[in-house]
Amino acid sequence: MSDFRPASDQGFVDRRNYDGASQSGRERRQFANTHSDLAPEVREVATAIDEYKLVHRRRFITYEEMLTVFKGLGYRKAQSDEASPGDLHS
Repeated sequence: MSDFRPASDQGFVDRRNYDGASQSGRERRQFANTHSDLAPEVREVATAIDEYKLVHRRRFITYEEMLTVFKGLGYRKAQSDEASPGDLHS
């Protein structure tokens, strides 16, 4: 079997322009870039998640990390007689 060799003798040329930060200055978000059209409660959660990601240098978060954010905002699991799953969408 013959070796595959590129036509160029210079080898691999890395053409990416990466300096460790976004060129546009904008951050890429897991969710929307703006929270202006969200309900106040949803905006609070979205902002808390964004802050968590910035502090912990995370681009995406896990479900466990999301639960940490929720608990940090004071959320708790409702008792079974307080709410049913259908109540979440009202």
